[in-house]
Amino acid sequence: MPVEPHNAPDIDCDVLIVGSGAAGLSAAVTAAWHGLKVIVVEKDPVFGGATAWSGGWAWVPCNPLARRAGIVEDVEQPRTYLKHELGERYEPAMINAFLEAGPRMVAFFEQHTSLQFADGNAIADIHGDTPGAGTGGRSVIAAPYDGRKVGKLLKRLRKTMRETSFMGMPIMAGADLGAFLNLTRSLSAAWHVTRRFTRHLLDLAVHGRAMQLVNGVALVARLAKSAEDLGVLLWESAPVTELLQEGDQVRGAMISTARGEIRIHARKAVVLAAGGFANDIERRKALFPRTPTGHEHWALPPLSVSGDGLRLGESAGARVNTDMASPVAWAPVSQVPHKDGSIGHFPHIIERSKPGIIGVLSNGQRFVNEANGYYDYVTAMVAAAPQGEEVASWLICSHGFQRRYGLGISRPFPVPLSPFIRSGYLKTGKTVEELARACGIDSNGLCSTVAQYNHHARNGEDPSFGRGSTPYNRKQGDVLQRPNPCLAPIEQGPFYAVKVQPGCFGTFAGLKVNAHAQVLDSSGRPITGLYAAGGDMASIMGGHYPAGGINLGPALTFGYIAARHIAGITADEQEIDHAAHR
Repeated sequence: MPVEPHNAPDIDCDVLIVGSGAAGLSAAVTAAWHGLKVIVVEKDPVFGGATAWSGGWAWVPCNPLARRAGIVEDVEQPRTYLKHELGERYEPAMINAFLEAGPRMVAFFEQHTSLQFADGNAIADIHGDTPGAGTGGRSVIAAPYDGRKVGKLLKRLRKTMRETSFMGMPIMAGADLGAFLNLTRSLSAAWHVTRRFTRHLLDLAVHGRAMQLVNGVALVARLAKSAEDLGVLLWESAPVTELLQEGDQVRGAMISTARGEIRIHARKAVVLAAGGFANDIERRKALFPRTPTGHEHWALPPLSVSGDGLRLGESAGARVNTDMASPVAWAPVSQVPHKDGSIGHFPHIIERSKPGIIGVLSNGQRFVNEANGYYDYVTAMVAAAPQGEEVASWLICSHGFQRRYGLGISRPFPVPLSPFIRSGYLKTGKTVEELARACGIDSNGLCSTVAQYNHHARNGEDPSFGRGSTPYNRKQGDVLQRPNPCLAPIEQGPFYAVKVQPGCFGTFAGLKVNAHAQVLDSSGRPITGLYAAGGDMASIMGGHYPAGGINLGPALTFGYIAARHIAGITADEQEIDHAAHR
């Protein structure tokens, strides 16, 4: 019988895991499968952390799904890519650990747990001109999951982020999203959307929530179900208040619950996987560029992702590695005014690469290849926004573009457009000059920029920024647009704009660990009994963003690495280990 926290003031386990996102649940499932008694404690009343609100993609080169599809590449290819992308922040031991364990991690979950994957074999790495860049086969995502299979645990899992769902329905990247974008252009797409939405409305009526789980919520649900099946104790509303130490060894933690403090003794280890510090205002203020008060930033993770893991690590003598190209995993975000008075955050991932949209600063000038990665967009915005001004840009498009692709949270046709104009989310103007005035953008600058952009876009060219020149750009564009899937003129009014500001999917600065995910002290020695993974661990990418999924890929992998090291399993035992449990 599982022991509830209020039944005993002292609890024993082998492994205590702090946080229930991808990293924490990966570690929990792996450790439990290897016979260890595991407890996961989650600060929030629901499990899933920032992972549940993510797109769910994980970058795992040389993964089994790619191999089964005939995409077989030497591991030196992604290693070469990372060497060039990370430069002086390339750490061979950490990258080698990730590249070696990543495919094994995917195989482990596929063979032994409820976590099954779908491939991202058509997804290219972001920087196609870098040596070793992949054109596909390096990404996986949790396969769609029927919420009914999760049972009673479903009510304890975080739902999809409000702004990235449609009436609470998450939409999966790939064919599912493509169908929604082609709703009015294809009978098969219309039929797909009709079936999908009809089933969702039925689920809402019967269950009060989405039951067709995709993206991050599918990843969390599959991992949580696997953990529950393996006997992992899952405690929500149970924040850690302090680590328990004996000398220089970590031996457990104090947990705050509704029934009082609980002391959990962890015989083998504590794993910190609380998601990083995206909502730690003081650390943001200290580390984020052009964020003088810590509030000039719109983080996408839940508010509870506020640096708990880092502070706990520091209390045990750990060091936070801030030597990063960027301390933050940037994402362009717009503020969404909801009818209930709350403000939501929308991540601009999809529409920037479509043909017929540009991003401009207050001077009306473009500053970046809009079809590049979300991290690249914000990095350029932070660097280019005039000093002394708020860091912001505006995404500009025509009426036809908005009705075809949507703009931010304003959805394509047939979803009505007027509520977003009334709320002030969308700025509009019959002419480019009128739109500029509505946004507070330099009118002459914007008119000149649009005219210059249009002149070249009519021929599918972008001499200023090379938009559409890489496989990543073209994949994100519209294949029906010729000759360049990312370029079309912005000509027919009315015109629309949405204000975009710096936000993030998470943080890169984190606890310094070794290749086994053991947390290191200020002298570089492992702290006995303390591990970290996910956002609490310093990013192996050194603050760079070479591909989509470089947060979740390492999170899943280093959760797996940590658990195996705690269990005393070596990499050489992998095949024997799997064979014995088949």
